[in-house]
Amino acid sequence: MLTGAGMSADSGVPTFRDAQTGLWARFRPEDLATPDAFERDPERVWAWYEWRRELVRNAEPHAGHRALVELAGRVSQFTLVTQNVDGLHQRAGSVGVVEYHGNILRDRCAGEGICRERSPHSTSGLPECSACGALLRPDVVWFGEAIPRHALQQADAVAADCDCFLSIGTAALVYPAAGLAERALRSGAKVIEVNIEPTDLSPLADVVLTGPAGVVLPGLVQLLDR
Repeated sequence: MLTGAGMSADSGVPTFRDAQTGLWARFRPEDLATPDAFERDPERVWAWYEWRRELVRNAEPHAGHRALVELAGRVSQFTLVTQNVDGLHQRAGSVGVVEYHGNILRDRCAGEGICRERSPHSTSGLPECSACGALLRPDVVWFGEAIPRHALQQADAVAADCDCFLSIGTAALVYPAAGLAERALRSGAKVIEVNIEPTDLSPLADVVLTGPAGVVLPGLVQLLDR
């Protein structure tokens, strides 16, 4: 199963590009989410991410998130891969979530490349690593960066070995995530798409359910009781 920005949109979390509003309207997302942008102006990048973090903290999982938790309890094997970085699946109760693009609420040391706690004493006024003193950055995949190897391998293995693949709230445009459904199709799995509008995956899917995830997924789970 793969979820994308449309899943979180039902909780009021703006998609990456929709987050470019107000104060941030004059910047391209690419100017705020690349290693080069962070090197040039870490203060501006951190300001944008702290703003986005506040949006995420104020959001709540919706009925669709909870439906996936229930679905996981009804099948023998269930793996949830998400492109979202907001942690809403985990807050709803999902376990073992494969975070394809990281998690916006975690900090990663820019020097060591691993998640670290913040130092209580910052010399720069920005979040610094408690271990080595280097700047911290959000633990997300930026433009030009690779998907974490463990997430990439786990997601591909699951897609190649599943019986049913759900693609939820993703436009199926950005690779390598967009290739997971194709991988499942080639392996003989049934593919179900849930989205508010057609995507490039729609003509290939076995079933296309049109509507918001917060409405469609609870209805899908209810069908299991019939």
